[in-house]
Amino acid sequence: MSAMDEHGRSEPPVAGDEFATVAGFLEYQRATLAWKCAGLDASGLRTRVGASSMTLGGILKHLARVEDHWCSWWLHGRDRQLPWDTADKDWEWRSAAEDAPERLNALWRDAVDRSRALVAEAFADGGLERRARRSSPDGVSPSLRWILVHLIEEYARHNGHADLLREAVDGLVGE
Repeated sequence: MSAMDEHGRSEPPVAGDEFATVAGFLEYQRATLAWKCAGLDASGLRTRVGASSMTLGGILKHLARVEDHWCSWWLHGRDRQLPWDTADKDWEWRSAAEDAPERLNALWRDAVDRSRALVAEAFADGGLERRARRSSPDGVSPSLRWILVHLIEEYARHNGHADLLREAVDGLVGE
C-alpha cells in the first residue's frame, strides 16, 4: 500500500495483480469523492452550478445507491433495501437536499463499507470472473471485474462534477 497523499488518498499499486490494481483505482476514486465533500455544511452540499440541479449531497446519495445497486442487488442478487426500494430513479438526487450532512456522509460510507465486504466475498467465491447473481433481460450477468470497472467509471464521472461543485462552494481546487 502506498502512502496517503495530503487528501487522504492512496495511489493504486503500480505493479499489483489485476484485483489489487482495479480495487486500488476504485478506492482512489472513493477517496477523491470523500475529499471533495469533506468539511461541508448543508449549504455546501446543496450548492448548484449554472442550470444543473446536481449537488455534492446528491452525488453522495447517488453513489451510495450505485454501490448498493451493483454490489448487493446485481452481484449478490439481494433485494433492494430502504431507502433504495423506490421506483423513482432520480429520488436520491432530489431528496439529498433534505438530508443533513452527517446523514449523507454516513449513508455513503455505510454503502461503501457494505460494498467492500460484498466484493471480498464475491472475489473469494470466484475471482474477478465471478458472475453476478442477477442478469439483464437478455440473460447476461456481468462479471465482478466489469462491476468494479463500472464503479470506477461512475466515480470518475461524478468526481469531475464534484470538482466543479466544490470550487463553486469555497474555491477548493485540485486535480
